[in-house]
Amino acid sequence: MAESINISFSEVYTDRVKMDILVEKQIYSVQSEFQRIDVFESKDFGRFLSLDGDIIFSEEDEFIYNEMVTHVPMAVHPKVEKVLIIGGGDGGVAREFALYPEIREICVVEPDEQFVDVCRKYFPDAAKGLDEPRVEVIYQDGLRFLRGREDEFDIIINDSTDPFGHTEGLFTKEFYGSCYRALRKDGIMIYQHGSPFFDEDESAFRSMHRKVYKSFPISRVYQAHIPTCPTGYWMFGFASKKYHPIDDFDAKRWKKRGIKTEYYTTNLHIGAFMLPRYIEDILEEEEARKA
Repeated sequence: MAESINISFSEVYTDRVKMDILVEKQIYSVQSEFQRIDVFESKDFGRFLSLDGDIIFSEEDEFIYNEMVTHVPMAVHPKVEKVLIIGGGDGGVAREFALYPEIREICVVEPDEQFVDVCRKYFPDAAKGLDEPRVEVIYQDGLRFLRGREDEFDIIINDSTDPFGHTEGLFTKEFYGSCYRALRKDGIMIYQHGSPFFDEDESAFRSMHRKVYKSFPISRVYQAHIPTCPTGYWMFGFASKKYHPIDDFDAKRWKKRGIKTEYYTTNLHIGAFMLPRYIEDILEEEEARKA
């Protein structure tokens, strides 16, 4: 039963910074095999879901993340038939890929079956993506699923949470190498890159870019503004065997699709790769490192 409360939900960013959201009620809470899952109701963000105390998405802003990890690579790659989403048990990314009729198969690899069940029950608008006929949900660890796979996917989305706990293996050199092998010769990988604004997060941000930069011939970073993410400013990685996110971007082809979006536009696509100086400095420093 939903519990009426009059308190703030607090997500701690650092020892000195946190974000508070006034919560109207807690709808659900469970400890799965992998993580604690909580669902809350708020006036400003609608329902939102947290894992181990960190907000993963809300009804009001989930479209930003899901559109930016989907439409950016789809506006670059000319022929996508098979997509792999690692994580993504809420269904939001699968929902966006399902807008493209040429995609034949969308594999969602999610280890936590309870997480999927919670999203199906409390976030049906996102979870409906899992019910699309071309979507197959596989309950397995993402790194284990990738091992031994070669030349199979056109796009891989690493839609996992932060590089800690049971998802830590999805941010390793082995994982990125496995993604490279599992992609076809012109494949693209998109991954959440975090935000380096706080010192506590910068080392993970640097490590991710360094590993991907050494694994793929093309590696770029782009941005979006997501209110429930730390600092409201979030980064994504674009790694490719062949296509450049700007040089091979085909705005006319994408516009012809007539896909309705709330955040992504072809103008924003280009602007998203224009990064602040301090971000560019971090990326350039990691690219220059020899080891």
